Amino acid sequence: MKKMLTLLLLLSGTVIAQPSQASLEQLFKEENAKVINWRRYFHEFPELGNREFNTCKKVEETLKSFGISTRIVAKTGVVGVLKGGKPGPVVALRADMDGLPVEERNSLTFASKAKGEYNGATVPVMHACGHDSHVAMLLGAAEVLSKIKNDINGTVVFLFQPAEEGPPGTEEGGAPLMIKEGAMDNPKVEAVFGIHINSKYDLGKIYYKPGSTMASSDWFTIKVKGKQSHGAYPWNSIDPIVVSAEIIQALQTIVSRNIDITKSPVVVSVGKIQSGVRSNIIPEEAIMEGTIRTLDDQVQKNVHEKIKLIAKNIAEANGTTAEVSIDTKTLVTYSNPELVARTLPSLQTAAGGADNVKLTNWVTGAEDFSFFGTKAPAFYFFLGARDPQFASFETAPDHHTPGFMINDSRLDVGVKAFVHLVLDYAKTGKK
Repeated sequence: MKKMLTLLLLLSGTVIAQPSQASLEQLFKEENAKVINWRRYFHEFPELGNREFNTCKKVEETLKSFGISTRIVAKTGVVGVLKGGKPGPVVALRADMDGLPVEERNSLTFASKAKGEYNGATVPVMHACGHDSHVAMLLGAAEVLSKIKNDINGTVVFLFQPAEEGPPGTEEGGAPLMIKEGAMDNPKVEAVFGIHINSKYDLGKIYYKPGSTMASSDWFTIKVKGKQSHGAYPWNSIDPIVVSAEIIQALQTIVSRNIDITKSPVVVSVGKIQSGVRSNIIPEEAIMEGTIRTLDDQVQKNVHEKIKLIAKNIAEANGTTAEVSIDTKTLVTYSNPELVARTLPSLQTAAGGADNVKLTNWVTGAEDFSFFGTKAPAFYFFLGARDPQFASFETAPDHHTPGFMINDSRLDVGVKAFVHLVLDYAKTGKK
């Protein structure tokens, strides 16, 4: 029966030959030390968004050393293209590259001492979200795939993306600018995959969720107009600080009283409020800024309307006005359910069995990988990297904090996932 199937495939010209699992495992084993070294190098020398000049240069040079063609997009982004030995689909793999304005506080020998400019000030810079590991895993996958390119059906596009955390000021950047400059169109990508390390999840295990995976991120600003007066005579004022306090309290009712959070979680947080110059002067204006996280487009729209209504009506009740502006930073990161079902076996192979691939809940963090999903079916998943010194999810350090730390001993799982996704996507055929 097997011989007959092989003959039929030969006659149809659709045989998809692949390297043996044993030969792949040997390549992964040989690659592992390089991946860890790359990760530690990038960790020690992080750069902020749209300023990843040295990171960009090293990624480009490394890809070229593998025989992969490259081009620079989105200021400091790198697109690598590897054409396989046989015709087939175009699959994209993505890693983000930027660090954060965070001062590292841990005992790592390769801890960052880097500085950068952020909002006009010199600040410490740290890979406090694991983007260093993403770059390293994708470089590892690129080298493995380059060694077996004659066995690849189709083309692989490597997307090394800058400014995932947001470009500075009013600059363009990140995934939207990569898309704008043709990263998904030349060649045209059929499916795109991304991975995010997680400092709290079990080491070496993969976590995923079909459908809405990560939240959209909107930033809002509310400006409350007041009437200035001496602090000793508040009856002569319209106090914008008191009005702002009422608005902040009322915003919390959106989540607690207006949205069915059993169907779709929502977060509305005020992270900054600025007003006044002196303790005995009631100011004429207060400005608050915050973030909105939703996992459903209609819920997102409803929350926007509620915020505007609450601010307007509370301000009006106090005899003043409030201006509301909302800026959408990212979309909902959506893992296409059909693509997830089709490629889940690839992740199970990479992780060493189905028991090591876990269905997880949605995440209220946001990712601009979501924009790539507007151009092709996308699948975004997570790799656990909790260091054994932390006994549980709760005790491990959070992302975006000075104590952020991962264990990089199982980055090979991410490399394997990328490689198997490329090989298996072609094998399973277009659906």
